[in-house]
Amino acid sequence: MAPPVTKRWCWALILLFLSLFVQSSTAIYCGAEDCYALLGVAQDANASDIKRSYYKLSLQHHPDKNPDPESKKLFVKIATAYEILKDNETRAQYDYAIEHPEEVFYNTAQYYRAKYGHKSDPRAVLVGLLVVLSAFQYLNNVARYNEAIATVKRTPAYKNKLKALELERTGGVTNRKKGSKQIDKKLQEELSNELDLQIKGAEKPSVWDLLGVRFILLPYTIIKLLVWYSSWVWRYKVKKAPYSWEDASYLTRRSLSVSADAWTNLDEYRKEDLVEKRLWEKQNLENYFAEMRKESKRRR
Repeated sequence: MAPPVTKRWCWALILLFLSLFVQSSTAIYCGAEDCYALLGVAQDANASDIKRSYYKLSLQHHPDKNPDPESKKLFVKIATAYEILKDNETRAQYDYAIEHPEEVFYNTAQYYRAKYGHKSDPRAVLVGLLVVLSAFQYLNNVARYNEAIATVKRTPAYKNKLKALELERTGGVTNRKKGSKQIDKKLQEELSNELDLQIKGAEKPSVWDLLGVRFILLPYTIIKLLVWYSSWVWRYKVKKAPYSWEDASYLTRRSLSVSADAWTNLDEYRKEDLVEKRLWEKQNLENYFAEMRKESKRRR
């Protein structure tokens, strides 16, 4: 347990630290001075009195009419005080800071929001943010894709496919003349472009996937979704039509929580088997999972 003297010193330091912040709660407006006192008006003065007092003092202390250096400093303080008190919102925040000096962080945030917030168009900020995020997203996707391609190209399976394609293109003849390495390398690059490299989790970057583009197309996406949903309700809920293959596949995939890529990689026989089970119906899905659990126990 810490000695009582140490505790007292800790509390003294904390109070000193807080007192510095409390003083700065109103000092961020007019420094150490009172904005009302600088203009020579009371805190309950109306806007006309504040404006009249400012013009009178500014003429008196303007550098063109008063060469005194101290008067120039006072002129700057008077102008700052008027900028704060002429705006109703800023003045209300200043009055609140006077009455509640203990709310340091709130008063500071309100001050900087009023000072800089109105100067920035929210639309411009949103556009800039989307552009920056989209640029980072695209560069990250390109880097991931290139890294995945480089990894695949180092695998034996890829090299075998490339060799088979090369033999097919050259008719089974391999060039062994001088400089054939450069020729083969160029040929390999051409053949590599012909191979369809489908890498899960690292698809080829597209501008249509960027956050900014998706945001711009959001209204179109919403309308498209509403049209699709309306068509779905009319076709299957109202007319009671049987599900098409695409829609049945979608329902099956959604029931099994399978991604679109994973569903695409399934063989056609497996897809047909799953669709025929009508797993979007609750009872069929439960029976399917029960069968899978039994099969798993049997294999053990």
